Amino acid sequence: MSGLPPAVIPADAFAVLTEWLPANDDHARPLIALATVDPDGRPDSRGMLLSEFDESGFFVHTDSRSRKVADIAAHPEVAFSIAWPAELRQLTVQGVARRASGAEESVAFGRRSRYLQLLAWLNSPEFALHPAAEREEAWAEFDAAHPDGTLTPPDTWLGLVIEPTRLAFWHGTPLTASLRTEYRRAADGTWSTATLPG
Repeated sequence: MSGLPPAVIPADAFAVLTEWLPANDDHARPLIALATVDPDGRPDSRGMLLSEFDESGFFVHTDSRSRKVADIAAHPEVAFSIAWPAELRQLTVQGVARRASGAEESVAFGRRSRYLQLLAWLNSPEFALHPAAEREEAWAEFDAAHPDGTLTPPDTWLGLVIEPTRLAFWHGTPLTASLRTEYRRAADGTWSTATLPG
């Protein structure tokens, strides 16, 4: 599937995404459950912030040293889901992850909260081994030495775009059976649509 042409999400599916997901400049980013497969074929899942989305796919950002990056290097096919229980909605996406552009990575870093920018710089295995008091002191010193608005992405900041091969919108209702609207991308880049039972 990784040889697919670049994704262009169908207009009607993208309209639903625009309704369900916050705008890219909204600081309240949704939490997704991202599933990968490690080099030995074992599945893994973790929560991540969805940084942004556009017609080409869904963008996430992480530390290049993370286990998930190694998983994706071995198996670029991934999946994620987001649930809105109060609205009786769920989005499930299967796709292929690839490296985002440097320009996109910089823009996404600039949109992150001050806390998350500092975390990108200081969140390392070495830092985590220090006692809590030392971590707090180092955090405060780094924060004071870098005024707000001056931080640029660290070398370990990495962006991925998940180009979808399947989009499934689950619509629940308290009065009747739920439904899924599913979009699938074929090898030639065309999409098919089906309405399925929930």
